[in-house]
Amino acid sequence: MDPVTLAAAAGSALVGAMATDAWAKVRDTMVAVWCRSHPQQVSVVEEDMNQLRRQALAAREQDDVPGREALVAEWQRRLAELLEDNPELTDHLDLVLREVLSPSLRRAEPGDVYQQVNVSRESPTFAVQRGDLHYYEGNSAREGSREGNSSRESRDPGSAG
Repeated sequence: MDPVTLAAAAGSALVGAMATDAWAKVRDTMVAVWCRSHPQQVSVVEEDMNQLRRQALAAREQDDVPGREALVAEWQRRLAELLEDNPELTDHLDLVLREVLSPSLRRAEPGDVYQQVNVSRESPTFAVQRGDLHYYEGNSAREGSREGNSSRESRDPGSAG
């Protein structure tokens, strides 16, 4: 992955990981990455990470999307500068992205999701909710279904058909 793309992905994942239970591991890992090239800055980077978490949590609590986007942009810029000054860190940051940052996002607590599916009398409606396929059929009769019938089937997203 090129350094600019890597910095963008890592910066976004870093801010996204702020509100997860894995934050302590993410923070310690990112401090270690930074300190490979700047060992004298350990306490400064630790404080920057702690401040970032406070800001990210506040933005999330206030539903401040522009504030969160600004944090992402700031850390993308900082990581891009780090990689520009220290290209030897590129492979290590890529490894951190794949093995620490991205997995921490998968463990993030799900937020509230509001989903509305409008069903017409004349046509069937399909909806996918949390990986389950839901089929709703109005007045038109089809073999094996009744008016207002709902069926649910789970599908493996990787399977065909």
